[in-house]
Amino acid sequence: MHTIDQYRNSFITYLNSAIKEKEPKNLYEPIEYILKLGGKRLRPILTLMSADIFGADYKIAMDAAMTIEVFHNFSLVHDDIMDAAPLRRGKQTVHEKWDVNTGILSGDAMLIDAYKYLESYDGAVFKSLVSLVSKVALQVCEGQQYDVDFETRDNVSISEYLKMIEYKTAVLVGAAMKMGAIIARASVIDQSLIYEFGKNLGIAFQLQDDYLDAFGDLATFGKQVGGDIIENKKTYLYLKALEQATEAEQNSLDQLFSIQPTNNKDKITTIKAIFVDSKADVATKQAIEDYTKKAFDVLEKLDISIENKETLKQFGLWLMNRKV
Repeated sequence: MHTIDQYRNSFITYLNSAIKEKEPKNLYEPIEYILKLGGKRLRPILTLMSADIFGADYKIAMDAAMTIEVFHNFSLVHDDIMDAAPLRRGKQTVHEKWDVNTGILSGDAMLIDAYKYLESYDGAVFKSLVSLVSKVALQVCEGQQYDVDFETRDNVSISEYLKMIEYKTAVLVGAAMKMGAIIARASVIDQSLIYEFGKNLGIAFQLQDDYLDAFGDLATFGKQVGGDIIENKKTYLYLKALEQATEAEQNSLDQLFSIQPTNNKDKITTIKAIFVDSKADVATKQAIEDYTKKAFDVLEKLDISIENKETLKQFGLWLMNRKV
């Protein structure tokens, strides 16, 4: 097994070699910009790690890792347009740096490019990878639509919210790990189990993202702190606050979330105070821990070495305690 930094550095080297200057520049420069903007490279790392864990040379999973990273960034470009987000990883979003039309078209090109990287795989492996990516890509779109729908609904349940983040975020994390298992020709059972591990880790990851959006540090978080509050997003924090807050605080939340999206610092401060007073912040941290444990429980069933199980567990612990 290799370290997280080794997987990341190998992937970044491969990514940089794969990015070529192309014409027309207004189509391809935004793609190069978003792909080189940084980020944790979580999903491609998981693909490489999974292939390694199941006994393959992780380098043969590099194109699959590119698929997952390009697709993920395509979804971010379009999500940022829909959310009117000004920042991504601490820098201007594509539609802010260029314009909305450029963001749409460059995102479309990225989606097509993501599939092209799978062409290096043959036969049953290729078919399994394409089938998985197509299924998950549709779920990501469904999750994004749920997210948009929830902004104008007053009766979103916690179970509905968890389904939304499962589709929008977690299934892609699960798929990243399953792709590595497919390439390593792991058993169908182990492919399913590693997917479940990744999916539960992905839910914990998104809940942590919700928490950091409200309580993170801009210098390390890389996105606009309070962005979910500005956009009236009914996150786990918000739903738990509604469930646990006083009647006066619930009325305040309802009133503040009826205001049209605007960068209002007083709104952010007031809502964060309600999150703390209602202990919604504590409940969210507990949920992060619960889903991380669900992921760890899956490890016991995997047909891999104890050392490799420990590697996956340490990765999950790092993810649960991240600050970015």
